[in-house]
Amino acid sequence: MKPQPVALVTGSARGIGLETVRQLAKLGGPVLLTARDLQKAEEASARLSFEGLKTLPRALDVTSHDSIQDLADAVEREHGRLDILVNNAGVFLDKQDFGEHVAADVVRQTLETNLIGALQACQAFVPLMRRQNYGRIVNVSSALGSLFEMTGKYPAYRMSKAALNALTRVFAGELDGTNIIVNSCCPGWAQTEMGGPRATRPVADAADTIVWLATLPEGGPNGGFFRDRKPIDW
Repeated sequence: MKPQPVALVTGSARGIGLETVRQLAKLGGPVLLTARDLQKAEEASARLSFEGLKTLPRALDVTSHDSIQDLADAVEREHGRLDILVNNAGVFLDKQDFGEHVAADVVRQTLETNLIGALQACQAFVPLMRRQNYGRIVNVSSALGSLFEMTGKYPAYRMSKAALNALTRVFAGELDGTNIIVNSCCPGWAQTEMGGPRATRPVADAADTIVWLATLPEGGPNGGFFRDRKPIDW
């Protein structure tokens, strides 16, 4: 019997990440719920336990290579595999900024989490996927990073998500033929802390495409950018 898939969602103590964990946990199999602060991960996991969902809270700082590698080593020891990686951790530090004025440090900090964090997570966990010739990687991006829709404002966030989409294409190409599928998705303007009070999309809807991509069958789309389970322009 094939073992239940092991999933890991970065930045998942709240918002879209937490809802993604919730939906994956309902499908069965271990789901690692991660946050920089282990206590926050444990509190979020405890809330899901009241819904009858079992998750595994873990500390993970995607800006720290050591933190990522420590968790990868622990996953290998405890489970011997990782089937699903959702790179959800992200920051939006320049909601009021324009390209002419954004501070270089804000751009650096944004890229460190939104791009480098995802890169290092892929580098740490893809070897476990290669070992079993199976994996699903979902990079949570945004239409704000689409070159087709690119315009002004939010320069650090936009550039980081455009770069994350490039990372998706690079890894999808390198892993083509290995049954490790890599895609980006835009969850939409969701009712989360990051989305703000005017957001109109329920968080459950925002997580739906993430979970769909995380559970694609063999031969599913690879190297694409999706919203509402449909391809969108880069």
